[in-house]
Amino acid sequence: MQSSAISFSSPISAPRKHAAASSIYRFNPISLSPSRPAPLQLRLASANSAAGARKLGSIRCSSDSSSSAPKLNLDGWISTPLHATERESGGVEVRAASVPESAGEASQSKKLGDTLVLGLLFGLWYLFNIYFNIYNKQVLKAFHYPVTVTLVQFAVGSVLVTLMWTLNLYKRPKISGAQLAAILPLAVVHTLGNLFTNMSLGKVAVSFTHTIKAMEPFFSVVLSAMFLGEFPTMWVVSSLLPIVGGVALASMTEPSFNWAGFWSAMASNLTNQSRNVLSKKFMVKKEDSLDNITLFSIITIMSFFLLAPVTLFMEGVKFTPAYLQSAGLNVNQIYTRSLIAALCFHAYQQVSYMILQRVSPVTHSVGNCVKRVVVIVTSVLFFRTPVTSINAIGTGVALAGVFLYSRVKRIKPKPKTA
Repeated sequence: MQSSAISFSSPISAPRKHAAASSIYRFNPISLSPSRPAPLQLRLASANSAAGARKLGSIRCSSDSSSSAPKLNLDGWISTPLHATERESGGVEVRAASVPESAGEASQSKKLGDTLVLGLLFGLWYLFNIYFNIYNKQVLKAFHYPVTVTLVQFAVGSVLVTLMWTLNLYKRPKISGAQLAAILPLAVVHTLGNLFTNMSLGKVAVSFTHTIKAMEPFFSVVLSAMFLGEFPTMWVVSSLLPIVGGVALASMTEPSFNWAGFWSAMASNLTNQSRNVLSKKFMVKKEDSLDNITLFSIITIMSFFLLAPVTLFMEGVKFTPAYLQSAGLNVNQIYTRSLIAALCFHAYQQVSYMILQRVSPVTHSVGNCVKRVVVIVTSVLFFRTPVTSINAIGTGVALAGVFLYSRVKRIKPKPKTA
């Protein structure tokens, strides 16, 4: 029986330590002579390195079918070390460096940290929303000027954005005239969306306004089909039925119902979803695109300048201490609640975009649905809003439809085959 002999023409230099190396090694065989086996060049190749293979030295070996040495695969890759008998007879055992346990622990620690940060952001998103709706409603109940209240919120947001850029807390963008022209329609519908929301909150209960705003998916589907050519699937259409039916049922049994509050909330849905549709068509070129936080910051400042002259024309100057005192209002209370509402208004939208950068749009949509439930429940408890059983069922059905819509949006239509 012919034994398998292996001899090195030059000593093997120990490879440098890598963070992680594959247990797969590659032989580059050359043509074999029928009379005697030819030398093989052994190269150790790290599957995780783009640097290629490190030459270990020339190996001369003779083959024997009865040997216990591992066989080469057809593609030249081998994945097992030499057997124990070969190690005892002076064979060479090549072991791959394993991934250090500390690397796996660091990866798990990073995932845990990301999860905790994401949970904290969701908590802040909901908390800022709750405080905004409560303080904003308190201001609107005492101070019946929704246009002025909306302008104050944009003014506070503009100051925050300016401070953020001035203190280098966020990179100051370089905006061209063409970009500003493209952003202008977004700023217009953003201004109208928030204005109509405040008008609705001033007329009806917070819970009812958010129940009506649950119809946003309906407007999103209709506008996307009209202007983007994105037609919904059967599943999406089916999910819209409980949304529309639930809102209708809640509206018929709402104690605080009035048409001004209802149509203001519906107009808010229309303008907000128009903003989303326009955003999809905004700045298609990658080099011209802006991140969500920068875009929101620019829109906030533009909305302030757009709404300022409208406020002066429609309501005049009504937010001065002299006017508030003449109206019998507590100046400090109105100013404090307005400031808190404005800060929370800007903060929850900033956090919303931060979450959107970390999760998929579907996950964000589900979180938004849960947020609406939380806001409705907390506002009912805080303001002690009377709720009938049928009204509660209608609200629940509408919100369930929104949740279903966010799930079925993931279902892609099957491609048509010729």
